[in-house]
Amino acid sequence: MKKYDVIIIGGGPSGIITGATGKKQNPDKSFLMIKEEEKGLVPCGIPYVFHDLKEVSQNAMGPKPFIDAGGELLVDKVVKIDKENKTLSTQKGAEFQYDKLVFATGSEPSIPTFIQGYDLEGVEYILKSFNYIESLKQKTDRAENIVVIGGGFIGVEVAEQLAKFTSKTVSLVEMEKYCLYRAFSEDVAARVDTVIRSTNIKLFTNNKVQEILQNNGKVKAVLLGDGTEIKADLVIASIGYKPCTGLAREFGFQINENSAIVVDRYMRTNVEDVFAVGDCSSTIGFITGDSDSVMLASTATAEARILGYNLFHINLLRSFQGTLAVFSTEINNVTFASAGAIEQTAHNANINYIVGKFEDVDRHPGTLPGTSKLFVKLIVSPQNGAIIGGEICGGKSAGELINVIGLAIQKRVTIYELISYQIGTHPLLTTAPTKYVLIKAAENAMSKIK
Repeated sequence: MKKYDVIIIGGGPSGIITGATGKKQNPDKSFLMIKEEEKGLVPCGIPYVFHDLKEVSQNAMGPKPFIDAGGELLVDKVVKIDKENKTLSTQKGAEFQYDKLVFATGSEPSIPTFIQGYDLEGVEYILKSFNYIESLKQKTDRAENIVVIGGGFIGVEVAEQLAKFTSKTVSLVEMEKYCLYRAFSEDVAARVDTVIRSTNIKLFTNNKVQEILQNNGKVKAVLLGDGTEIKADLVIASIGYKPCTGLAREFGFQINENSAIVVDRYMRTNVEDVFAVGDCSSTIGFITGDSDSVMLASTATAEARILGYNLFHINLLRSFQGTLAVFSTEINNVTFASAGAIEQTAHNANINYIVGKFEDVDRHPGTLPGTSKLFVKLIVSPQNGAIIGGEICGGKSAGELINVIGLAIQKRVTIYELISYQIGTHPLLTTAPTKYVLIKAAENAMSKIK
């Protein structure tokens, strides 16, 4: 039985970065990654294979950084773990011994078993599998009437891509009042819906799927709660993801109420020398301090870098005390981004807050070609002026501005400090120095503090 110093189960972003970082920090240690499929995908890029990327292969991701660092790869499935003897077995009969074990098993789509017809032929999901998505793309290429269930990021992005085919009828159904309502406050989420409706998508919000109707076992339509019937030859259910923790649960690792593997701030599980990282592991909200369920590749890789440094000793202190949840997307050339606590989050956590807003153009003067509107919203603690959340919509610069807000939240920057924020501006690149959107939003928040 071959022994490795570190065995990583899973080959997504968290597994790759844990392995590559850990191997570089410990070149004398042996690392093995076990993943179920040879080819992988960039998770956040999956929606774009349905139109913009044209082919699934254009979104391929593999463990090359890990291999280049000196790690070994096995394409197989782990089926048994012996925690006492530190061994594991695979589906193909291989057995290994480990010193350190890392769960990086990711997440999988939630299946809407509560909807009658969820198991019909023609009901599909956005599974993070190269082979599955390749097969799904062939089905979307053939389909003429597609219904997407779920107005979260993946559902909206998939619907937007499919709606670029003008020959297809694409419908999007969301049970909340607005799409992306978990990531944006009501006023910004309303802007999201306005942009979605400017596309070729037929949007049905504040409505839920009552039943998926069939004809000889195949999808023929989707029946909504208000009686609306939407013709469909393909249904894509995108109602969220859940951690892939079946293996961990089966062999006695601690699992929380969100079905995630319970870890401490250094990704250590309740079993010595076993770690969990990425979508399969538990998270704590940075602002609320409550158990959270954030599944982002950016969050996973941040955790993975820390774990890679600390596999054998605590070499890098974890300086952040929770997950910020920094989101961004682009719908019909309009960027939407958020970080930290939005208004609903703050309200539900009983956190006092005020809001600062400002909107202007992202170049100066606004008559320059390619200029876009840029709206910034800051969620602020009125007690000390600390920025606890932010939302932006507008041009592509919003994608990086939200990262600035994310850092401000993480470092507990106040609006008073933001007022003296020293910036660089240029007519072709930013808002004007006289009305820089972040600073003006901070000023607007200050005016509301008594």
